[in-house]
Amino acid sequence: MLRGRSVLHVNQDLGKCFSPHEVRGYYNNLTEKVTMEPSLLESDGLPLLDTGDGRMVYFPVAIFQYGLGAYDLFLMTGKDVYRRKFEQCLDWAVEHQEPTGAWSNFFYIYPDHPYGAMAQGEGASLLIRGHALTGKTMYVDLARKALDFMLAPIAEGGTTSYADNGVTLLEYTHLPAVMNGWIFAWFGLYDYVLSTSDEGPYAQVMEQTLLTLERTLPLFDRGYWSMYDLDGRIASPFYHNLHIAQMQAMYQLTGHEVFNHYALRWTADSRRRLSRTKAFVIKAWQKIIER
Repeated sequence: MLRGRSVLHVNQDLGKCFSPHEVRGYYNNLTEKVTMEPSLLESDGLPLLDTGDGRMVYFPVAIFQYGLGAYDLFLMTGKDVYRRKFEQCLDWAVEHQEPTGAWSNFFYIYPDHPYGAMAQGEGASLLIRGHALTGKTMYVDLARKALDFMLAPIAEGGTTSYADNGVTLLEYTHLPAVMNGWIFAWFGLYDYVLSTSDEGPYAQVMEQTLLTLERTLPLFDRGYWSMYDLDGRIASPFYHNLHIAQMQAMYQLTGHEVFNHYALRWTADSRRRLSRTKAFVIKAWQKIIER
């Protein structure tokens, strides 16, 4: 992760070809997910996750992100090899979506809590781009199913917390909120609303969880670095940089100054040696404790 050699933790800076006004490229740059493993381009293979216990499994988020990266590369280069890989990921998403609209994302580590808003949102983003590319309405319908599952309350098996303090999209349904997962989930809502021009319940809940996120952002700020989640875990350098890129994207999509504020603040933090060192030491200590 620290050296950028993990396909799960490659550079994910601001997307290179998205538009706030139409469905185009993705909001974070996921192209290195594809270029880091060039052998997959010449095969029918899809990314596999090493679970650390001898198993190699298909991990929905990894496949969705690979597909979104391939889509951006297709837009940027026009090369059919990237379109073919995008469509392969799209086919996988359709084939493995459960009748409820869900994808079992954390089956290998949390079998009692296999679903998460991040997987649902990124899956919806992939499907919406499938519609943008092919014009097939089935992809919009499946994206809506994915979002319906995502937006169901936790108590009903979904991945969203509805409470007095607002609407929170949970990457892990049994753990405190994770910022990057919340935003990736929100991107899926944004894509659906943008694609369908929805002014009803999806647009409304998109605004509700956006306002909740804005109110919650101070809790993700440690004063010298960003937080990974609301469970007290500080962000690694990878996630800190991802947070900056997500803040930049959110500012472009919403125009809300709060996102620009944190993008600039956390960028400044990342340039201070003292902040980097302090964050690294604390993160290393937290990793040791977790073991």
